[in-house]
Amino acid sequence: MEWPTTGGRNVEWRGEISDYEAKERIAQKMASRLRDGDVVGVGSGSTSLLTLHALVDTANKNGWTFTALTTSLEIEMDCATLGVPTSDLLHQRPDWSFDGADEIDGALNMIKGRGGAMLREKLIMASSPERYIVVDESKLVQKLGEKSPIPLEIIPESLKLVQYQLAESFDVASSTLRMAEGKDGPVITENGNLILDVKFKDVQPELDADLNSLTGVVGTGLFVGFRPTVISG
Repeated sequence: MEWPTTGGRNVEWRGEISDYEAKERIAQKMASRLRDGDVVGVGSGSTSLLTLHALVDTANKNGWTFTALTTSLEIEMDCATLGVPTSDLLHQRPDWSFDGADEIDGALNMIKGRGGAMLREKLIMASSPERYIVVDESKLVQKLGEKSPIPLEIIPESLKLVQYQLAESFDVASSTLRMAEGKDGPVITENGNLILDVKFKDVQPELDADLNSLTGVVGTGLFVGFRPTVISG
């Protein structure tokens, strides 16, 4: 017995999408990159969701198909609802990928991870020969850390150790365990880890390597050196 299909249904964002018209223009620009048979790394966030819708519309209009490599369980479920086949990095490499960002500076370094999926996002971005970032102007900053903390994905048992290492070796303004909104307790990532949101008094690109060297840190929300093409509204 096969599962019932849900392809063709719309997927709604949780809540109101800010700057909707600008993000819709971005989505349409990004959809023009699609070609028949593409394997696409699909990012997370409201702009990425609108872009996924635009890709589906483009594929349907042209009679094309494409495969998605998803950065989160949420976007994987969205793909299932829209009838988009999915795969993973064990089986396929993306031809190109797109994602959003919480902040991006003039050197194209980014902070990502507000949605908690930065580890899978970084894996797919690193695997992609073409990388696109879809953002509206609110995400453009002069210096990283102006608006957003840097999320660290950490092994649960390492919480106190990581906080100790941060306090001992870094100039930290605050360090907060990210708590869930729809359940009791902390946010749990797709990899079964915790997220620590850290505000630093000064964010430099080399901070990424320094944070990754800490025992217990699995990955950071600093995306440095990827040099993506920015698609904005």
